[in-house]
Amino acid sequence: MRAVNGDEEGTADNVYQEMDEMLECETGSLVGRVTDLERQSLAQRDEIVCLRATLADALRRIAQLEGRDRREDDRIDRRADRSLSSPIRNGHVPQRSSPAAGSQKDLRLRQSSVTSYRHSSGSSLDIRDSAASPRRPSSYTPPSQLPQRRSVHYQSTGSLHSDSPSSSSVSPVPSPSPRATPLPVSRSLSTKIIGPPQSSSLRRAKRWSSTGDFIHPPPSPGGTTQLTSPSTRSMQYNEEEGTITMYLRGRPVLLFPPTPFMESYDLHKVSTPPQSKLKLDWVYGYRGRDCRSNLHLLPTGEIVYFVAAVVVLYNPEEHSQRHYIGHTDDVKCIAIHPNKLLVATGQVSGTDRRDALPHIRIWNSVSLTTNHIIGTGEFDGSICCLSFSKADGGNLLCAIDETSDHNISIWDWQKGDRGMKLTETKCSVDTVVCAEWHPLERNQIVTCGKAHISFWSLDNGGMLYKRMGVFENRDKPKYVTCVAFNQNGDVLTGDSNGNIIVWARGTNTISRLVRNMHDGSIFSMCVLKDGTVVTGGGKDGRILHFDASLNLTGEEAQIEGHFGGIRTVSEGRGTQLLVGTTRNCILVGDLEMGFNPAVLGHTDDVWGLAAHPTLPQFATAGHDRLLQMWDSLSHSVVWSKDIGEQAQSVCFSPDGTVMVVGCVSGKCLAIDSETRELYTHHSDGSEPLQVVRFSPDGSLLAIGSRDNSIYIYQVNEDATKYSRVGRCMQNRTRGRRVKSMGHSSFITHLDWSVDSQYLRSNSGDYELLYWNPGICRQIPKSSVLRDVDWSTHSCIISFETIGVWPEGADGTDINNCTRSGDGKLLATGDDFGKVKLFSYPACQPKSLFHVYAGHSSHVTNVSFLQDDTRLVSTGGNDTSVLQWVVN
Repeated sequence: MRAVNGDEEGTADNVYQEMDEMLECETGSLVGRVTDLERQSLAQRDEIVCLRATLADALRRIAQLEGRDRREDDRIDRRADRSLSSPIRNGHVPQRSSPAAGSQKDLRLRQSSVTSYRHSSGSSLDIRDSAASPRRPSSYTPPSQLPQRRSVHYQSTGSLHSDSPSSSSVSPVPSPSPRATPLPVSRSLSTKIIGPPQSSSLRRAKRWSSTGDFIHPPPSPGGTTQLTSPSTRSMQYNEEEGTITMYLRGRPVLLFPPTPFMESYDLHKVSTPPQSKLKLDWVYGYRGRDCRSNLHLLPTGEIVYFVAAVVVLYNPEEHSQRHYIGHTDDVKCIAIHPNKLLVATGQVSGTDRRDALPHIRIWNSVSLTTNHIIGTGEFDGSICCLSFSKADGGNLLCAIDETSDHNISIWDWQKGDRGMKLTETKCSVDTVVCAEWHPLERNQIVTCGKAHISFWSLDNGGMLYKRMGVFENRDKPKYVTCVAFNQNGDVLTGDSNGNIIVWARGTNTISRLVRNMHDGSIFSMCVLKDGTVVTGGGKDGRILHFDASLNLTGEEAQIEGHFGGIRTVSEGRGTQLLVGTTRNCILVGDLEMGFNPAVLGHTDDVWGLAAHPTLPQFATAGHDRLLQMWDSLSHSVVWSKDIGEQAQSVCFSPDGTVMVVGCVSGKCLAIDSETRELYTHHSDGSEPLQVVRFSPDGSLLAIGSRDNSIYIYQVNEDATKYSRVGRCMQNRTRGRRVKSMGHSSFITHLDWSVDSQYLRSNSGDYELLYWNPGICRQIPKSSVLRDVDWSTHSCIISFETIGVWPEGADGTDINNCTRSGDGKLLATGDDFGKVKLFSYPACQPKSLFHVYAGHSSHVTNVSFLQDDTRLVSTGGNDTSVLQWVVN
């Protein structure tokens, strides 16, 4: 009986065991099916978003083209009306009223809709040190570094001189003649909207059946004009002697107005602003040296990244840029909403006290309008990390600041115009480099940084709970440098030891460790759509490809060393990858064909800037030892050269064949502007050479040094050999009285007279002195030179620049200025990141001007290009080069 009972119990146990096994199998199978469904759902949602975004972008472009046609019709109609209403001259009717006007209108409309091919001349050679090129032929064709396709030239959505946070640019078709630089099409302006968003919930934001926002942008006001008004009490005009005394930092500066101004000059008059205005045309550069995860592909085919205070949307196929310019200072981080249309960007504290607080801007990548401004007054330090939630469709936003505690805050960003902060807590006393929401787990966040990784949970009450990652007995890395998520929801991290660590979904423990994949840190990891993984090394410059199980596939690429280490890798179109480097370059390509540069930039302060005298090109030089020639029409680098010296200044010979570079070490280099051949070099002391200038006739070269002296060189006919004439410096005459002559501080600016007979100079102690360069002697009686015609105008202290100085200026607020070739405009760059445009001369203490933002640090130089249609400005710490169109 007991045996029978035992058999029955054994049979029951077996049945239960089999049932348990079946349930476990069913559970495992169910989990797998749920994961597959999640994956399919995410993929389908991404496809729908891409289709909607593409449709919205197409509608936007169509609307802009229709608007341009309407404006063309209106302009032609106005011309016809004017011609009909104009009086008959000499018995003839104006030709514009002829019946042929209609056919001319049709022809113009047809021409405006025609697209043109632009042929690529790029190569896979090393752009920074390619072989010497032959002399350029007389007919100039701007180079191109990128494959270029037939492109649609579409209109701007705003400009910098208005309050609009946007602008756009498409490279114009290059002209075969250097003099025939095409003027840009006049573009309508739009302004950003600071107010309630179009909808207060994500469901409404996703109702893309209405595309009115993209088709009919709101009308925009004109650009604001400001007044610079140094107090007339701080200036004195002596009518009898014809002198003006201006005070900078309490120090008097004596200025001599030209004779035509002496009788009618009045300190109380107001100088009118120029009719011309600037519009941001192109941004050269990228911030990869100290920022991460800042390179993304939008459904429109544009690459979005940032440099200085500008967020750039660059289309490599059309070689066009649009710009979001709502920020007031350095943009430090960026995040893309799951719908692929909204973008969040965070900035550091600004220089303008009114906008000095760090904040987050959420804006539309199609219309470039600002939807929300979040966190003004809530952040104590710069915002270094941003991430939208993914499992709930992007309802929440995570932000981390750069205070000592690296606070983490969670925002319901759709609540009102300013959003609502749900919670905030200390993240880590150590540096935090990355924060990401889990794509499959709601309310789960992963942060990492110096010697830590943290797993956060947000409960329904808005509280954040943290679990630290446990490294157990494994070597704890100095830095956990990047985070990614595979398709199963596991967390993947790269660290400073070159290891890949897998953290199982829902845990804070290591499930797998893949050692020594890179030599040095893994700065970026990217999980591709097919589930494979790509990693980028910051030190070794290698890109490795892994399958979904983190096994090497054998595909890899090596980035050339002059581009820098790999800072970020993201997925591009098709099999393409986007690579941002530590030397501020963006590369586009794939593992099979390799990578080519799409964006090149400087990596340190840019101080040297010079416009080519005859071609639409300009040169820049900086403390990164790079000398680069840029083409303003094709928006590309002609060539780039490492000169082995930190550069401070640069200039062209009058015919443009030779460049002279002044270096920080006191060395001066003469370089062929086409072949990059070094002709000669000279050393003038050990202090930086602040400014270099050829005389208009090309016979002399003046070099202003930080050792308070101006060195004069005789130049041979082809500007390849130089012999020193002398040194303009501080002298003392002996006798009963000791008289000081020359500058007592470092030289800042130089100008030659048109006849090459005279030189004037500014110094760090706010002096304006005049020189006879042939004998290197100062001209003490400055009044005799009041009517001299100057070839250039870069001296910031002169009669013509009285109006550029704001009230209370300390002498260092204005860094540089430049006059247009036609003598009508004066542009300045200041210490607050602003470019200003005045009418020339700005000789009234009260002078109206237009002001433009874009740089995030001191503007080190400004220069009009050879035909005055464009202006270029360079930044200091922001390492950027901005090109503006003069409208």
